[in-house]
Amino acid sequence: MDFSLIVLVVVVAALAFDFTNGFHDTANAMATSIATGALKPKVAVGISAVLNLVGAFLSIEVAKTISGGIVDDTKVTPVVIFAGLIGAIIWNLVTWLVGLPSSSSHALFGGLIGATWIASGADAVHFGKVIEKVLIPAVASPVVAGIVALVGTFLTYRITQKSREKVVGRGFKTGQVLSASLVSLAHGTNDAQKTMGVITLALIAGGTLAPGSNPPLWVIVACGLAIAAGTYLGGWRIIQTMGKKLTEIQTPQGFAAETSSAAVILASSHLGFALSTTHVTSGGIIGSGLGRKLAEVRWGVAGKMAIAWVLTLPAAAIVGALAAVISTQGSWGTVLVGGIGVILALGIWLASRRNPVTAETINEPEAVEAAPVAA
Repeated sequence: MDFSLIVLVVVVAALAFDFTNGFHDTANAMATSIATGALKPKVAVGISAVLNLVGAFLSIEVAKTISGGIVDDTKVTPVVIFAGLIGAIIWNLVTWLVGLPSSSSHALFGGLIGATWIASGADAVHFGKVIEKVLIPAVASPVVAGIVALVGTFLTYRITQKSREKVVGRGFKTGQVLSASLVSLAHGTNDAQKTMGVITLALIAGGTLAPGSNPPLWVIVACGLAIAAGTYLGGWRIIQTMGKKLTEIQTPQGFAAETSSAAVILASSHLGFALSTTHVTSGGIIGSGLGRKLAEVRWGVAGKMAIAWVLTLPAAAIVGALAAVISTQGSWGTVLVGGIGVILALGIWLASRRNPVTAETINEPEAVEAAPVAA
């Protein structure tokens, strides 16, 4: 396959991943606002889409971590990057189908690491950077967001306990609109950049850019538009899990969870940590549940989420490695992997039609009760 053609294929695959990242992670910003009624579902995803696009232009620190930190850009090829993207896309779609808010970021890292390791050897993966920039933030970020949300929720209820409930509710609904918008902006500064980093890595590997280059403007624009489009589509299954199945959320809790999540995500983007917004917002929601007296956190659901988090990176790495084994055999291998990826994606979408979750049904009590986490 012509080298310039494979680079184009990688760009298309990367934007497809970015699109799945958008609808997979819409819940991170808007699940609590939709659950409390602060925003109507379609309005929520529309706001989130616009702010994801804006956020993509605010920073490139995370993109530089991906393009020059996780793997050795002198030892990977566009074919290997393509294989890694296939691993990430398939894992994103599988976890979306079962309604589990796993990490799109870790799916991407896992796919790239697995494909690079198989194709170029273990020394092509910067494991020190993986630990520093990915694994440590993955453990610390949900804990930090959870603690901040717990304290914020407790103080919020304590301060407003003598105020009229309706007045407090209206005030926090307004606050939720602002805090959810901030999470969406933060999500754009963190997650859109990961795809920018992958495309930049492919352009470097293909000889189009010099090593260490920053993402070109067209890459920033394309990634921002792709994640915004995916966000507007709405990942209703995962929104339902985070907004309704993890804990019952009242407006003060939603405000505390979103504010703590936005603060952690924005700080990490500034420092170049490619953390998972899913981990952060899930930690914030659990913390808000623990901070409200008599609130119930459904630890069974949280446990299933934690298992998905642990499995994400190695599972995507395995798929990426298998894809790399086939893709590196020649043009026919790359075409075969792409074809298999398309067939699997179509099959997952068709399976989702058996039990659809939509903007119209997401907050219906019977839908929440009837649909198990793995539905």
